[in-house]
Amino acid sequence: MATTKEIERRVAEADSARSARRTAAAKRIGELAQRRAAVAEQLDDIDRELGDVLATARDVIGIDELARFTDLPASDLTRWLEGRKTTRSKRKRSAAGAPAAKSDTSQGPITARTATARQASTPAEPAVPHTDTVDASARVPAEVT
Repeated sequence: MATTKEIERRVAEADSARSARRTAAAKRIGELAQRRAAVAEQLDDIDRELGDVLATARDVIGIDELARFTDLPASDLTRWLEGRKTTRSKRKRSAAGAPAAKSDTSQGPITARTATARQASTPAEPAVPHTDTVDASARVPAEVT
């Protein structure tokens, strides 16, 4: 039968091997996550640049023509074009803490971004006018009970 000292040594030895593996795994995952974040940021920058170039070239070449010339799917080109975000300066806040009034209401709503909002995400679908064949004035709201 093992003595208490021997048991303590065996447990410590087993724990140290497990602890070393856990440490190595955590370090490797942390390194890969940092690398992934850097690559994702680069990809976001490239997507934004693609959208900007597509937007400036719209007057001389269309999406379908670009797709034919580049062998890129038109859906990808459209996604880059529609997914680009315009850079806006931060709005000043009034003394009460509410956003200051804007004279130009042509821009869409501004969404809050945190410092960690650089995660890869699916771009929001743009607002497109709904083109139904039914006249909106002819619709009757249903009563819900």
